[in-house]
This record gives sequence, C-alpha cells and structure tokens, in this order.
Amino acid sequence: METFAICRTLRYVPEESKDKVISDEDVLGTLLQVFQALFLNDLSKQSDIWTLLPEPVKAKYRDLLALQHQRVNLLGIRHRQQNAFKPEEILYKTLGFSVARATSSLISAGRGVFVTKGLVPKGAVVSMYPGTIYQKYEPIFFQSIGNPFIFRCLDGTLIDGNDKGISKVVYRSCSGRDRLGPLKMNDITWLTSETQNPLAIGQYVNNCSNERAANVCYQEFEVPAGFPVELKQYFPNIAYSSEKQRIGD
Repeated sequence: METFAICRTLRYVPEESKDKVISDEDVLGTLLQVFQALFLNDLSKQSDIWTLLPEPVKAKYRDLLALQHQRVNLLGIRHRQQNAFKPEEILYKTLGFSVARATSSLISAGRGVFVTKGLVPKGAVVSMYPGTIYQKYEPIFFQSIGNPFIFRCLDGTLIDGNDKGISKVVYRSCSGRDRLGPLKMNDITWLTSETQNPLAIGQYVNNCSNERAANVCYQEFEVPAGFPVELKQYFPNIAYSSEKQRIGD
C-alpha cells in the first residue's frame, strides 16, 4: 500500500475508492518514471542486478538510456559521467521539481518538507510515507511510545515512519530478512541523511493549521504484484511480517 502527501485534520471518507485525488494509474506511472531514472543514474553500481535481468528488460533500459543521451545533446548540455547526478537532481529532471526536509516555518513544528526547486503541478505525487508496515494484529506498542510518525491507513494498517530508535532497528532487521541475494526488496537509506529515493520524506510533511490550509493530502495505493523487481530497491517500506508484503508511500 502507498500513501503520499499529508494533512492530519480529520476529514470524512465514505469509501476507500472515493479517497482518490489522482488515479492509481497516474501514481504508478510517476513511481515507475522516477524509479527508472534513479536506476539508470545508478547503473554503474547495478551490475549484480543487471546480470539477472531478462534481455527484453535490458533492451528497454538501453533504449531509455539512449533517449536520455539524445535529450541531453539536444539541450546542448555537456553530459556528465554516469551516476554523477544526486537523487534530488534526478527528481527535478524527471518531474520538474525537487523536495527536501528543512526546519519548518510553523512555530514549534520541527522539520517540514519544502519544494527546493521548480514548480509542483496540481495532482502530482510529491512524497512517499516510508516505514515498517504493521497489520492491525501485529505488535507495535513499544515502537509507538513517544512516536509521532505512526500513520493509520483506512483499513487500520499502521506505518511506522520513525527513522530513529527502536523503529529504525526494526526496519533494518526486516529489510535484511527479505533481501534476495543482490536484489533489495526495499530502501533503507531513508533512515540516513543520504536518501537514494528523494520522495521518501512524507513523514516530515507538516499538518495544516488554522492559519494555513493544507496544500497536499494522503492517498493510498496498492503496488501491483508485477512491479519491476529491479526497482523495488527504491521502495522505502517493509512489512513487519513476511507473510504479507504491503508497501506504503
């Protein structure tokens, strides 16, 4: 499951199907677009994964890379060596904007998320809510103590987006459990200051207030089973139990 954007004021949602700002197809398209761009930018470090990919998949990435080089040449930009761009630069080049964590302008609000470059069009995916995903029956008491980053989904599923303390330890442990050789099933860099997925900062988007209305909102999205395995390394989520894999953003 994916959730993105934020405002914690209460709002009535009659049915999950009616809680959609944009279509699931648009969400999926954005994630694929960003993740593919990140993968190509980091291709020099993907050799172990690259050897496992079927030839048609490799051909698709070769075509995307060739198209990217053509675009750079048409713009008259001197091409930098592979893997030279930072993730936030890739986000800007792909979606036309970049976001980052910074001290909030709201009083006593701590850190928030800001647009650092470009313009965000209406209906765009601006962030993903990272963390460990707990089903309603799974233990989360100790992780929840003093934890302001636990998000409750419409069906009661919980996402612990805390990047510190016991929450951080639990996420790392579950991530190591689900890794398949060179294939990473999720991203752990959101727990650090050097994130490889620049969208994985949704837990820091601040609430709306009486003075300022919300300019983003959450939306839940179920990741399809056929999502490209080489791109799962950019998902900043892991299920607490290996019995059922759900992804939240």
